[in-house]
Amino acid sequence: MAIITPEILLDAYRAGIFPMAEGSASDEIFFVDPEQRGVMPIRTFHTPRKVKKIIKKQIFDVTYDTTFKAVLDGCAATGKKNRLDTWINLEIKQLYLALFKQGACHSVEVWLERDLVGGLYGVSLGGVFFGESMFSTISGASKVALVYLVAKLQMGGFTLLDIQFNTEHLTQFGALEITREEYRRRLEAALKTRGKFSSYSEDFDWISRFLQSNTHTS
Repeated sequence: MAIITPEILLDAYRAGIFPMAEGSASDEIFFVDPEQRGVMPIRTFHTPRKVKKIIKKQIFDVTYDTTFKAVLDGCAATGKKNRLDTWINLEIKQLYLALFKQGACHSVEVWLERDLVGGLYGVSLGGVFFGESMFSTISGASKVALVYLVAKLQMGGFTLLDIQFNTEHLTQFGALEITREEYRRRLEAALKTRGKFSSYSEDFDWISRFLQSNTHTS
C-alpha cells in the first residue's frame, strides 16, 4: 500500500482529485475524480432568507482555525443522529491535521455559548478552496458555517469553491454541477491566482454587509 504524504495529497488536489476511505475503520485511501463536479459560486453566492434570519439573531458565534481537530472529529462522528459511517478514517485525519499545521487547511467553527455545534473544513491552494466536510449538532449551524466561509473567501480573493458533490442542501445557496473538463479548466485558472484565508474572526457588521450584498431572498 502506497504511503500518502501531505505533499502527495496537495498534488492530488492540484490534479483535480480528492481522497476518500470506504469507512472509518478502513486502512486504505482511494482518490475520486467525478464526471460531474459540484462547485459553489463565490461572487454569486446567495443566502436563503431563513439562514439570514438565523445569523441576524446572533445566536451563534463563529470563529476560524481555533479548534481544527474538534471540527475534524465532528465531521467524522458516527452514530446517534450522525451518519452510520464516514469516509474519514484515521489516516485521512492525520493528513488533514498535518496540512492544517502547514497552513494549507482551514476550519470554520460555530459556537452556541461554549459548545461547538457546527463547522466545516477544507484545503486552500492558490485561489481555490476545496471544501471537504461539514457537520452540525443543532439545526442551521452548518449553514451558518458555509455563509461565513464564503464571506471569508470573497474577502480573500478566492475564485473557486470546490464542493465535490452537489446536494439539495447546497443547491439553495447557488451550488451547481459542471463537467470534469470544465472543472479542470476552472481549477487550472484558479490555481494561478492567490487567495488569502485570514483566521481573524470578523465582527457582526462585517457579516451584515456580506448579507446585504446577497440580492436573493429565497
